[in-house]
Amino acid sequence: MGTVSVRYIVDDVEAAIEFYTKHLGFNVDLHPAPGFASLSRGNLRLLLNRPGAGGAGQSMPDGRRPEPGGWNRIQLDVSDLATEVEQLRKAGAHFRNDIVTGNGGKQILLDDPSGNAIELFEPPARNGQP
Repeated sequence: MGTVSVRYIVDDVEAAIEFYTKHLGFNVDLHPAPGFASLSRGNLRLLLNRPGAGGAGQSMPDGRRPEPGGWNRIQLDVSDLATEVEQLRKAGAHFRNDIVTGNGGKQILLDDPSGNAIELFEPPARNGQP
């Protein structure tokens, strides 16, 4: 699979860069202006735009403006969800819920500094393997 791009609208690009690089293992690929950055983690490219910055941050013809938040999200696989959550909580991260366990694995919703959701997901163990 090639690179997958997701765009998040954020209130503060600098705060988002710090959050994603420090806590979630992203790298900064491009940061040409205060209102935009491109980050990556594996095959995921995360494009960060401040409202009003660049083409993606512009208002729609009907006046609606791009806003952070909502329920659409990227999903990041982790090998030990409980440990990740503990480390993020110690760092002051905000979660929308507690860990939920289902047939497909365990998950929790983490908010970035602008309120965009990130799903941290731990797949179920297979044949006794973690």
